[in-house]
Amino acid sequence: MRDAAELTQPTTIELAPARRGAPKHCGWCGRRLPEGGNVGRRRRYCGQSCRQRAYERRTALQRSGLPEDAVVLSDTEIAALQDRLFQLRCAAEDIVTAADDGADPRELRGLAAEIARAAKDLEQLR
Repeated sequence: MRDAAELTQPTTIELAPARRGAPKHCGWCGRRLPEGGNVGRRRRYCGQSCRQRAYERRTALQRSGLPEDAVVLSDTEIAALQDRLFQLRCAAEDIVTAADDGADPRELRGLAAEIARAAKDLEQLR
């Protein structure tokens, strides 16, 4: 049986945790979404035009028979992506060569910064 003191203790109510996994970037253009409140649906797009483009893409994919997670690139987009990957590989090879040649830390740091810049540029697929 419980003590009287135990029964008079206030109970704590756990609040639902803040939404996790909410998209922080627009599902179409990748722009950062503004922080929203905890009421209503989570935003997926930054605006109506991005929402419309995403809808058009989904319906086009349904008609074409491609899987929903398929990424379709034009020839020019593929060529640009390959060029950026080549730049990243060359920058990494430059660091290896410089380290083998006994480069000073400042030079290696500069080369590493070049790799970081190339990788950041590569992240921007759209």
